[in-house]
Amino acid sequence: MSRLRSAMHKGKRVGQEIVETAKPKRKKSETAVKEEGTKTKTVPPVQSSYHTFPDPADVVLLRSNLLCWYDKEKRELPWRTLALTESDLNIRTYAVWVSEIMLQQTQVATVIDYYNKWMKRWPTVQDLAAATLEEVNQMWAGLGYYSRGKRLHEGSQKVVSELKGQMPRTVDSLLKQLPGVGRYTAAAIGSIALGQVTGAVDGNVIRVLCRLRAIGADSTSPAVTEALWSLANKLVDPDRPGDFNQALMELGARVCTPKGPLCSQCPVQTHCRSYSKVQLKQEKNSQKLLGKLDRKPFALSDIEDCLNSGTCSLCPSEPWDDELGVQNFPRKPAKKPPRVERTLTCVVIRVGEEGEDEYLLTKRPNKGLLAGLWEFPSLLLEEKSSEVKQKRALCAEISSLLGTSLSESFFQYVGEVVHIFSHIHQTYVVHSVCLKDGDAQTRTENAQWLSRPALQGAAVSTGVKKIVKLCDSVKSKEDQTSKDGKRKKHTDIKNDKKQQTSKKPKLGTANTGGRQLSLSSFFKTVKEESV
Repeated sequence: MSRLRSAMHKGKRVGQEIVETAKPKRKKSETAVKEEGTKTKTVPPVQSSYHTFPDPADVVLLRSNLLCWYDKEKRELPWRTLALTESDLNIRTYAVWVSEIMLQQTQVATVIDYYNKWMKRWPTVQDLAAATLEEVNQMWAGLGYYSRGKRLHEGSQKVVSELKGQMPRTVDSLLKQLPGVGRYTAAAIGSIALGQVTGAVDGNVIRVLCRLRAIGADSTSPAVTEALWSLANKLVDPDRPGDFNQALMELGARVCTPKGPLCSQCPVQTHCRSYSKVQLKQEKNSQKLLGKLDRKPFALSDIEDCLNSGTCSLCPSEPWDDELGVQNFPRKPAKKPPRVERTLTCVVIRVGEEGEDEYLLTKRPNKGLLAGLWEFPSLLLEEKSSEVKQKRALCAEISSLLGTSLSESFFQYVGEVVHIFSHIHQTYVVHSVCLKDGDAQTRTENAQWLSRPALQGAAVSTGVKKIVKLCDSVKSKEDQTSKDGKRKKHTDIKNDKKQQTSKKPKLGTANTGGRQLSLSSFFKTVKEESV
């Protein structure tokens, strides 16, 4: 029996060997290896040294060139000045934290005024922790992405209550202990405020590094993300990590821009594989035009192309586009179109105690879009509806809010306002209604009446400000039309009087050719004038 089993096993092995030799050879998958009981690690994607800086001398030279340019060309920004001049480590870390949160998805020019006002009002983390969320939202109003302000406030309260008022001192602790702080923000704060030697990869740095090393794969993919962080950590200057990271960002913001990059002004042009590739492509095209090429196909030198192209996880999957030049790098996936929404909004007005107009605002939920901000009463429209149905819906909503019964005839259509969020294309369909004294009492704590000056300074979104602007514009046109109508009416009356006056014949001479009138003719003329 044992011999029979041995023969069967032997035959089975031979059969397997024949099958294996018949199949084309290929690498075993990770799953297959595990099934065989062999321990192994996941094989990383193929990446070439072409996309890195293998020569340490190149790294040293790049640091020197970039920092020399930065020292001469950097913009004087308030948070940079504070980071350099503030000796208190706690204040310095807090100040850089505020600037980095404000700069997320927001242009530098927009942030400067907000930052100065913020730091003047809350110069320390303790000052911010003592503020109310309402005050924070009010200060943040118009800056967008309002959850950022809320997280700053929450983070400051956590620092005071749980960390004894001391800001975290390392990149890891910043990442773990502060809400709203991700990998980039922690690295930026750590390098700029605390001098920690770490790279920092934001949108500008992604673009610069991808062009420097011709990284053309999807810049949001895990492989590219990790490659860029590894590259940034390798390049960062150990003596000036904060300045180096800011220099890379500055280069991306002002020279290596998404469109129309200023390659001729780039301080690290000699290190840029994208720029070299463009030059070689141009040379190739020139040679074609001049007829100086041999019949052999033109090939870029190995140093200017990745030898593993086609299998490399960092090389572009799309063909090179001559018209794009260095803008072939980086490649980003197509953005999803924003969700389209239409919202019914009503500007409710009453006359205040001092005779000035007051506006009804309601508070949004504490979570979600525009969390905690104030807005005009609104309803989300699921589909297009007639103006009659819109008025009916608004009438019911406002009546419920005020605890009264309003007539739909009170509601007037004002117009539409478009406001685009990062992921929502929002259209506000605006109506207005003016209330009588008895209709103006609210029945909820999440509603308040604000005068016009108070409304301007309240924690409201940019969309609300646009609605106010639309209402002002419509009212201004109505007032102008009314004035023009009155002016025209007065002008017509005045012209009529002039015309009537001009038609009156002059006594004694009119229609007489200069002859003297008889007494009977005189009275006849006067009688005709009086008719």
